[in-house]
Amino acid sequence: MADEIDVHLGRRLRRRRRLLGLTQQELALACGVRFQQIQKYECAANRMSAARLWQLAEVLEVQVAYFYEGFAEAKARARDESGELLARKETRDLIRAYYQLGERPRRRLLDLAKSLNGDLEA
Repeated sequence: MADEIDVHLGRRLRRRRRLLGLTQQELALACGVRFQQIQKYECAANRMSAARLWQLAEVLEVQVAYFYEGFAEAKARARDESGELLARKETRDLIRAYYQLGERPRRRLLDLAKSLNGDLEA
């Protein structure tokens, strides 16, 4: 599973590449990698090393700091949103009821909840 920072870096990479009108193939050629590697960076399947970030910054004509811009704010927003979610009475009631169940029913309930939301992996 990708870290938040990897997702953010990938989004910033995609944004800058598109802004310059480059395809993944063109960017890959400029960096000496295959376009699949650029795809993996953009979707955060692979992490970018410091050396690769430096190289991408040069090719995309930005400072390395460009890739990190907005990360702290996005992380703070996500933290605030999750804090608001946990502050809801409904959420607290659900958590209490969940932990009052035995281990097997808890697992079954979790599997059910995940199956209802196709975005989550079992």
